[in-house]
Amino acid sequence: MMTIIQWILLGAALFSVGLYGVLTRRNAVLVLASVEIMLAAVNINLVAFDTYLSDPAYTGQIFALFVIALAAAEVGVGIAIILMIFRNRHSVDVDELDLMRY
Repeated sequence: MMTIIQWILLGAALFSVGLYGVLTRRNAVLVLASVEIMLAAVNINLVAFDTYLSDPAYTGQIFALFVIALAAAEVGVGIAIILMIFRNRHSVDVDELDLMRY
């Protein structure tokens, strides 16, 4: 059986990997995948704290479901934006996305 500290460390490690991916990746699809890893880390912490505190209303698990729904919507909108950028620019390189700056 894992303790709450181990779950928090797992969530922190996943969040750190996701943050590293967001900051270092140049491909927009990989940045989107890194954001999904960060949201998974948040879900781990929400469920871990809900279980640790023995919340009778299961608030952490309900919030985790909302985060999952938010992640699904984010993927849909993100992939649509990435496809439109690829259709116009023929690249999904994040460094080349200065089109809206001018």
